[in-house]
Amino acid sequence: MKILVVCLGNICRSPVAEGVLLHLIEKSNRQTLFIDSAGTSNYHINETPDKRTIANAKKHGVDLSLLRARQLQPSDFDTFDLILGMDESNVNNILALASKPEHRLKVKLFLEYLYPGQSKSVPDPYYGTETDFENVFQLVYKGSEAILSQVNDHYY
Repeated sequence: MKILVVCLGNICRSPVAEGVLLHLIEKSNRQTLFIDSAGTSNYHINETPDKRTIANAKKHGVDLSLLRARQLQPSDFDTFDLILGMDESNVNNILALASKPEHRLKVKLFLEYLYPGQSKSVPDPYYGTETDFENVFQLVYKGSEAILSQVNDHYY
C-alpha cells in the first residue's frame, strides 16, 4: 500500500507525518508500506523541512534531514492508494486536482483514523512556538499509530 501525506508547503506537518510513519513501520518491521509527503503549494520545492520541525522530530528519534519538499502532482492519484490532507483546506486543494471520481475516494483527513467523523485538523505550527511543534508531533504520532493500526487491519 502507498500512502501520501499532504500539507500546504511540505515543510512542517507532512514531513513529520512521513517521518513518523516511516519510523513506526521500521519499528514494526512492516516493509510493505510506501510513504511519501507533498505540499499543495510550490513555495518550498526541494527545501528541507523547517529547522524547527527537524529539531523537534530529532528529539523523538525521528530523522527528517534527508526529506525534501515537493508539490502534489495529478499523477499522485494514480501512484498512491491513500492521500491524507492535514486540514480541510489541504483536502479541498487535493480534491481540486482529482480528475476522476475514484481519485476523490482516496482522499481523507489525516486525523480521520484517530477521530473518525470529527473533521479534526493538524494545526500548522509554522508561525508558532516550540510548544506548537511539539504538540503537532504528538498529534501526528498518535494519528500515525491509528492509521497504521487500521491500514494493517484492512490490508493484511
